[in-house]
Amino acid sequence: MKPSPSLVWLPADHRLLGDHGFAMPYLLLGDKYARAVKVGAQAQPIMFPLADASQLPELLGMVDGVMLTGSPSNVHPSHFDEPVADPSLPLDPERDSLTLALVRACVEQGIPLLGICRGFQEINVAMGGSLYQAVHHVPGKMDHREPDGVPPDQQYAPQHEVRFVPGCAFEQWASAPTAMVNSLHGQGINRLAPGLRALAHAPDGMVEAFEVTGASGFAYAVQWHPEWRCWDNAFYSAIFRAFGDAVRLRQTARMRDDRSYAAEPDRP
Repeated sequence: MKPSPSLVWLPADHRLLGDHGFAMPYLLLGDKYARAVKVGAQAQPIMFPLADASQLPELLGMVDGVMLTGSPSNVHPSHFDEPVADPSLPLDPERDSLTLALVRACVEQGIPLLGICRGFQEINVAMGGSLYQAVHHVPGKMDHREPDGVPPDQQYAPQHEVRFVPGCAFEQWASAPTAMVNSLHGQGINRLAPGLRALAHAPDGMVEAFEVTGASGFAYAVQWHPEWRCWDNAFYSAIFRAFGDAVRLRQTARMRDDRSYAAEPDRP
């Protein structure tokens, strides 16, 4: 009998789509994120449409890991006590209301957690950090946004170097003290949250990767996009392989607990 796949929860984006002046709400997940989980982590991506924070106890008991994806939308700055600097930029308060609580629950329960781009920023905000709303307007910082008007292969091409903290997991996954990564973000970390340890920096000092130091399981996040054709990049593949290994360990423990619970005699 084929074993059950490990399940990784990817929260949805909330977006209005439509033509002719009529917009309808959609729940969206980028193919590249789901495919990276399926191929890179060798796990089954799943969604819980319309899930809210009140359902976290039961929903997290059904999964083996969580991956917080990137998105065109930004984390609402009210979550780090700032007004909206640019109202023209997209926001997703429905996603915020779920993912910020989801981060804290994953850390508390030791559920494997991987954050990418917006997900990286969500973890920082959920843990008490803040963001630059426009990194390119901060003196001394690079413009980390993707080039306009070029195909995806060029948008996701390597843009700058990141340097790793010696001996950290990312240095091991890259098999080198530095790596070239893509760069497609306007926001970025301003104040790193308590309990997070920066593991990689861009040439301008921006935090590009961190770990959750108090987590009992896999809990890492990156500002770049390792999901993009991860199978063609040894470093990106190693990140997803490590995430997949952590997810399978969680699945083994979860299935053992489920069997133990099912074997208990009925109590009066």
